Amino acid sequence: MADQYFKIYFADDGSLVSEEGDFSNPVEFILRADLEEDEEVRLYAEAEPDYEVSDVVVEPQGDNSNQWSLAPDDNGSSGSYEGWGSSLSLGKVEEGSEGRVYFWARARATDDEGPKNDGSVVLHAEGVAYSTEDVS
Repeated sequence: MADQYFKIYFADDGSLVSEEGDFSNPVEFILRADLEEDEEVRLYAEAEPDYEVSDVVVEPQGDNSNQWSLAPDDNGSSGSYEGWGSSLSLGKVEEGSEGRVYFWARARATDDEGPKNDGSVVLHAEGVAYSTEDVS
């Protein structure tokens, strides 16, 4: 699985997004269902040292993944969002600040929802990892 070769971070402070099952630093939103609110956050993927990962795809998965949407980054703003619950192709992710690929995630609440703390959705990411380490 390629996710051991790259990680997802919050763009505002560079902190690591916690992985599935670890809620120490999740992507989270506090939304009012009665107002049908939605919020977004800018994230980035970055490869581990000595790796690049191609064909990276991020997808919201879980019971309420249809309440999440992803978009490419457009010079620091969100680009056009994919459909609710759809995946987003990031292409190639490399190491360091030059290899980062920025993207956006948003979540929505609908007026047919009751109050809840929903931890069922994860941002699943995968790709094909290659070592860039010189082995000569």
